[in-house]
Amino acid sequence: MAKYLVIVESPAKVNTIKKFLGANYEVMASNGHVRDLPKSQMGIGPENDFEPKYITIRGKGDILAKLRKEAKKADKIYLATDPDREGEAISWHLSQALNQDPKKMYRITFNEITKQAVKNSIKQAREIDMNLVDAQQTRRILDRMVGYRISPVLWDKIKRGLSAGRVQSAALRIIADREEEIAAFVPEEYWSLDAKLLAEGSKKPLIAKFYGTEKEKIEITSEEQILKIQKELENAAYEVADIKKGERTKKAPLPFTTSTLQQEASKALNFSTQKTMRLAQQLYEGVEVKGQGTVGLITYLRTDSTRVSEEAETAAKEFISSNYGEEYLAEGTAVKKETKKIQDAHEAIRPTDLKRTPTVVKESLSRDQFRLYQLIWKRFAASRMSSARYETTSVKILANGYRFQLADSKLAFDGFLSVYTETDGEEIEKANVKSLEKGTVLKFEEFDGKQHFTQPPAHFTEAALVKTLEELGIGRPSTYAPTITTIIARRYVAKEGKNLYITELGEIVNDMMKRAFPSIVDTEFTANVEGLLDCIADGNVKWKTVVRNFYPDLEAAVNNAEKELENVKIADEETDVICEECGRNMVIKYGPHGKFLACPGFPECRNTKPYLEKIGVACPQCGKDIVIRKSKKGRKYYGCENNPECDYMTWQRPKAADAAGDKE
Repeated sequence: MAKYLVIVESPAKVNTIKKFLGANYEVMASNGHVRDLPKSQMGIGPENDFEPKYITIRGKGDILAKLRKEAKKADKIYLATDPDREGEAISWHLSQALNQDPKKMYRITFNEITKQAVKNSIKQAREIDMNLVDAQQTRRILDRMVGYRISPVLWDKIKRGLSAGRVQSAALRIIADREEEIAAFVPEEYWSLDAKLLAEGSKKPLIAKFYGTEKEKIEITSEEQILKIQKELENAAYEVADIKKGERTKKAPLPFTTSTLQQEASKALNFSTQKTMRLAQQLYEGVEVKGQGTVGLITYLRTDSTRVSEEAETAAKEFISSNYGEEYLAEGTAVKKETKKIQDAHEAIRPTDLKRTPTVVKESLSRDQFRLYQLIWKRFAASRMSSARYETTSVKILANGYRFQLADSKLAFDGFLSVYTETDGEEIEKANVKSLEKGTVLKFEEFDGKQHFTQPPAHFTEAALVKTLEELGIGRPSTYAPTITTIIARRYVAKEGKNLYITELGEIVNDMMKRAFPSIVDTEFTANVEGLLDCIADGNVKWKTVVRNFYPDLEAAVNNAEKELENVKIADEETDVICEECGRNMVIKYGPHGKFLACPGFPECRNTKPYLEKIGVACPQCGKDIVIRKSKKGRKYYGCENNPECDYMTWQRPKAADAAGDKE
């Protein structure tokens, strides 16, 4: 009887897939990559026309030996690594490392770990797609070149242990640019004016918002302006000039992609991108569900497509019509407008079976697994449902030539909202307008004028950064989480609450990268590289052409940086702070967590103390100097040098005028 070997990436899939395929199939796991470029050297270079030098990853020798032993016995070998470019590359590496007849090796992919999907993949076995392999190989090579050529420059000029990366450096630049925007932001004053009005026979007041004149909108920018308007409205009659009724619809959301799942899980569940991907991987690979055995609950988690298979579409229609009613079925399927290539034509992230509702699987999942599955289930169900409909009423009120407005919105049909509400969904405006009709005179009660100031751009959260990376075309679904994890682990960025803040170390690294390697941190250049990788995957560009063009410019920039940036190296700057232990003037040094004061008499004198850099602004509370301090996570803030006696602190850099104003 024929014997077949199926090789997957993760051991978690082995038992599930073996159960689907039966006794003739042996299923084994490669535990991810088996070969890679060596750690001790770059492993690629112009001397051998950029031919990569691959070696077996340390610790994978035993796994490969077992795989080779089984491969010899097998009549056919099915390489079932993940259905993306990286999975294609792992399959290729396995085919090279197994030393078997290429004619008995086949590539299979499935987007979900279900019996039907796995069995269908065997029927549709194919050859390894070398275009996809080359695209992934090129990404690895370009990232290796950037990391191995630029990181030593950072070690030499700043300190050891730093790293540069093609995507991570662009992401750091995005965060740094936002921080500069926030620091440079000058708030502008504006005012809102509400009129509290009462309809005859009604006890509940109406809050009408100031619009302007009857024809023109007016922005109120000062207290003088708002007082002038209020004076002109003294003893004015408030009359309903117009009532417009209408209807608006709110479309159902699209099913999740990797990016939108990471964003929504961050906002709704407060999950980091890394945690979201870890839990989604568990749901994809399979969970022991009571009465059903091990089941893959969701489709593949790395995708930028919102496409859904015909089978899933049909099943969703049946589920919605039988559980909610025909009127809840979407008339047509919403489609995302694509600005770039969809990677590998994956499906969206969805449940493998809508009948497996969150309630059905709740007892089989951990709390966090359940919360993420519920989010994915609800979003997919909602994406196949009809729009929500609102009845709207807008009321125009005139008083002495000025116009006020009321708006009311009432849910007429919930549609997809019966299942799913986005965390940042709009608020429904409510006003008691039933008793109003054209010509109704309203009694004036009082004004409520409020001063506001425009707010600076928000600090990036992980969700916002992922959205920006996706919009700019930087990285791919599989790179968002590792990129963010890396810049936090390197202490270039600190995460406090949900927000990401650049650290002093991050500022220094970003400034050096901008000066010495402007193209590497240029978001457009990084996005263009992604476009070239797509062209390689399509078979339109040869991978070596991309690498041959990339390397000389990188090499020239590195050589130039090594010469030109010598003066950037952080020297020991002498201060007027005297060492209490030996009387020398202490110097500024740079350690893993930023600047600190140290005695130049090291190692005889080992005295160190925090370095407090003055910014030339007096503390508004006690008059002493404001200094730059850092939180435990490395985020910069401004506080009084007289801390803890004086507790003044602010995240925004204070200006002398601000401090003087505070003091008054």
